[in-house]
Amino acid sequence: MSDESGFSIDGPESLRGALLMLLVGLALVGYGGYDYVQQSDAVRNSVEVTATVEEVGVETVSARRGVDHEPTVRFSYEYEETTYESSSVFPASISPTYDTESAARSVVAEYEEGATATAYVAPDRPGDAFLKNRTTNGPVLAAGFGLFFVLGGGWFTLKRL
Repeated sequence: MSDESGFSIDGPESLRGALLMLLVGLALVGYGGYDYVQQSDAVRNSVEVTATVEEVGVETVSARRGVDHEPTVRFSYEYEETTYESSSVFPASISPTYDTESAARSVVAEYEEGATATAYVAPDRPGDAFLKNRTTNGPVLAAGFGLFFVLGGGWFTLKRL
């Protein structure tokens, strides 16, 4: 069973489709791995700074299974006599989302507009401060999802040769 896209229940119908699947998987694994290393280094090497909370909220994000909710906090801070602004709650570029708005709000409940908070800055990336000094599982999930594409793409590539 297939359509005009070249994909079927049996996988891609051509070597080109199998290679594309393999490349997409490699890209996801690479990006997830890179983001995981970056966030781990940021958490390990971060220094504390005092930040002023400018805005707190929850954004609604369209998702395949409906909507997800992403906690947001915009804050300003000073590091080495330079003022920066950031909106990263977590150090990863793949931000965690939540199924319910209340779950997302609970992540940022401790922050109030106009109040001060502790932010964390990686000295090698002073413009990318974050509020929660811990890693998230988003990059690992992206890499794991990509691994399925790599395995499937590799299998179908070998099958089409």
